[in-house]
Order: sequence, then structure tokens, then C-alpha cells
Amino acid sequence: MSRIVVLGGAESGVGAAVLAKVKGFDVFLSDNGKIKEEYLETLRQWDIPFEQGGHTEELVLNADEVVKSPGIPSTAPLVRKLEAQGTHIISEIEFAARYDTAKKICITGSNGKTTTTSIIHYLLIQAGLDAGLGGNIGKSYALQVATEHHDYYVLEISSFQLDNCYDFRPDIAIITNITPDHLDRYEYKMENYVKSKFRITRNLRPEDCFIFDSDDAITIEHLSKIVLQARMLPFTQNDTVEQGAFLDKENGKIVVRYEQDETDIYLKDLALGGKHNIYNSMAAALAAKATGIDDETIRRSLKTFQPIEHRLEPVLSIRDVLYINDSKATNVDSAWYALECQTSPVVWIVGGKDKGNDYSVLEDLVREKVKAIVCLGIDNTKIHEAFEGIVGADRMVDTHSAREAVECASRFAAPGDVVLLSPCCASFDLFTCYEDRGEKFKEAVRSL
Repeated sequence: MSRIVVLGGAESGVGAAVLAKVKGFDVFLSDNGKIKEEYLETLRQWDIPFEQGGHTEELVLNADEVVKSPGIPSTAPLVRKLEAQGTHIISEIEFAARYDTAKKICITGSNGKTTTTSIIHYLLIQAGLDAGLGGNIGKSYALQVATEHHDYYVLEISSFQLDNCYDFRPDIAIITNITPDHLDRYEYKMENYVKSKFRITRNLRPEDCFIFDSDDAITIEHLSKIVLQARMLPFTQNDTVEQGAFLDKENGKIVVRYEQDETDIYLKDLALGGKHNIYNSMAAALAAKATGIDDETIRRSLKTFQPIEHRLEPVLSIRDVLYINDSKATNVDSAWYALECQTSPVVWIVGGKDKGNDYSVLEDLVREKVKAIVCLGIDNTKIHEAFEGIVGADRMVDTHSAREAVECASRFAAPGDVVLLSPCCASFDLFTCYEDRGEKFKEAVRSL
């Protein structure tokens, strides 16, 4: 019996452990930290041996294969030991796909991937298709493969999850865009990060589809260096295309061309506003067309889709000030989109664990849209350096909790303003994850 060791005891790792158990492997899970009670319950329910609070090396190094959770960097000492002895290390995505015959629509990118993934899943459900949602969103893909059956999966896949994929192959692969992010995990080399994202295309066949943003210079530059066999479906707001999707600005509509078919979707009918969501809607519409979903279902779904939690999520309007939770904006580009689509004066809550951010690209938007900045982080030095000269020292304040940040923002805000939590940074200095940050922000708003 082959031995599978799973490193990491959260959603991804526990799902992989259950699948390994179902498939008859000798499985062991090891977590260097504390495992949450909900995951401990699952491990006990499936009678899976585990350890937490540290790794016992002899129980890990004897693995035939290791499934590594995406949060563990390849530089971790135990991972380096496994690599040195030649142990094959894979991701949960790679492991689950071995046992899955469903059609897979897989989305990666620096920004917009969660929204695009959610829209596509909604489109498939509205079309009456049996579709699971997983990867970097929702339930573990491996757990679903182990315990459920779906005809389709819509998977949001991060670069960390792609790093240990080798044979994994989507039927439809989407890269929403590529901007600098997570460079601390890629030796601060943009090229390494781009190659990681493009791993989603490595096994595509001629009958598969690759959907991509042809306005994104980094994507196009990398595409010029590689050869893909898949059907290429670009989406653009700057040009027209023979196959793919483009923006007809004159008539205020998206035009989707797939094979011999052409579909119009009017911007006024889209549920989600903002330039970035036009891109997301284009990518989703192309994936739907390639899946065979009819035009009416596509139009209706894009009209009725509801914003996802923690992504430009309206929370409450208090004394005519709208509070928006965009906690999922963990990089500069996401925050750029969030600021770009605001039409009212903004009190901006920003900060957290910096990932090597270059804030200069936000200067014009801050000058145009932002009246005050509330920093929410342990070290806000870079944010002060970037924006104090624009908004003024008296319009910037440091806070160390969501409640304090919301209370300060409410004092800066006047009727008709927006208080926008769009942190630009990871959450791990003050919060356990971006969801935790978003929930605490919403709690603070409700208690104003």
C-alpha cells in the first residue's frame, strides 16, 4: 500500500487526506500549527492519523508521495528535505484531478479570478448543469471528488496551487490578468510568478479552450514566447476580435463571438459595475459559450448575479455613508479596480502585510477619489510615504483593529461619501485571513 503524507491541515489538506483514504492509501496528515476543530472532526470521522503543532520527520520523510497545501512555501525546511531525497510533491488540485472525469473550467490570474469563477459557476447552475465549485474558493476540490459526483467543476486556482501541478489539465483554462503579486514567494522575480500562472495551460489539447485578456501586456508578452495547442479566445476592451469577446463602446455592449455564433450583452444589463467587471463578465460569457450554454441564459445570469462576499460587497448605508467590504483586495491592482469604480468621495481603509507593493500606480486615483486614509496594519510606513503628500498628514490615521478603523473612517466621512475597505495587502498581521478581516469590518459597521 502506497503511503501518502499530506502537509497542512486546513481545507485543502484535509480534503486531500479524505480522498487518499477513500482511494485506499496509507495516509498521514501533518500540520506545523494548530488544526481548527472543524477539520479535526473530519479527520477523526474518517479515521485519518494526524499530528499538529510540529512535524515528526520520520513520519513524513517515509512518504511515497506528498500532497503539500498551497500555504506552505517550497523553502520550508521539511519541503527542502523531501525534495533533496527525491520525494514527489504535488498539490491537492493535481491529486484530485487524477480521480476526476468531470469537465473542468479553471480560472487563475492576479485579480478577478474569484468573481469570474463565481459568475461561471452561477451560469452553469442557471443552465441546469451539475457543477461543483472549488479550488481556492468554497469546498475542497479533493473532498468533493472523494464524496460527491459532479459533471462539471469550476475551479479557482492560485499560483501556489499550480506550482505543484504536473499532469493536471483543464478543458477550459482562463487567465484573467497578471500583475505583480506574491513576489515574496517567487524570489521577487516577476518572470517566476508569470510562469507559475501559465502552468494552467501546460497540458491543453487542441480541443480545449484558453480564454485570456489580450489587453494585459504581461499575458501577451508571455504568450509570444510559448506555443499553445488550445483554441485561443481573447477578451478585450480596446480592439475587436474574430473569435472571443470585445467591447462595442459606441453601442454600450459586449460582443461575444464563438465559432459561427455572435452574442450581444448590453452593459446596462450587467449586475456588476466597473471596468474590471466588464472583463470578468467577458471571460465568463466566453466560458459559458464554450460549454454550450444558450444566449438567453447567459444574459439572464449576468443580469441577476449577486456580488460575492468580501469583494466590493456593500454592507450598510449609515447616515448616507455607504460602507463597502473589499477585504479580498489583497494586492495593489485589486485596490486600483475598487477605487476606479467609485463615483463618490472615498474614505479608504488600507493596510496589512505588505507583499512588496508598489503604491505609485495608485497615486492618480488617490488624488482624484480619496479624501482621507485610515491605515489598518501593524506597520503602515510605506502607505504614509506613498500618500501623505497627496491627502495630507491630518487626513491619515493609524489603527490596529477593524472597529477602530471603522470608527475613525466614520468621523472622516460626510453624507454621500463611501467608506471603502480595500486593503491592498495580506491580512496576516492583524487577522487570520481576508475573510476574518471582512467579517470583523462588517461587525464593526453594524455596531456603529
